[in-house]
Amino acid sequence: MRVRKLTLADTVLERSPGQGADVFVGNLVDERDEGPITIGYGRYAPEASLSETMAVDDVMIVLEGRLSVSTEAGTVTAGPGEIIYMPKGETVTIRSHEAGALTAYVTYPHWRTARD
Repeated sequence: MRVRKLTLADTVLERSPGQGADVFVGNLVDERDEGPITIGYGRYAPEASLSETMAVDDVMIVLEGRLSVSTEAGTVTAGPGEIIYMPKGETVTIRSHEAGALTAYVTYPHWRTARD
């Protein structure tokens, strides 16, 4: 894989695998690129919610809107320019607020292969 610039315009957003919520993701770098991480964008519809036990370490950067992530330990809320880290094995509920949210994410290792 070579150095390249990635933008939202390069992304094809698809419904998040295994989720019924209006959450869409698009990988720009993943296992097909032979690198160790997945990088992409996510779009959350207003008031969307999903629950999952993290199969990978996930870093989510909020670009637009607001998201809350709840665990047994409590809830954190992030807005534009803020980062949420979700460690592998943690059970989380991610909820967008009234305006929805746009995020960028990085996972280690690749989340698609970790879920299979």
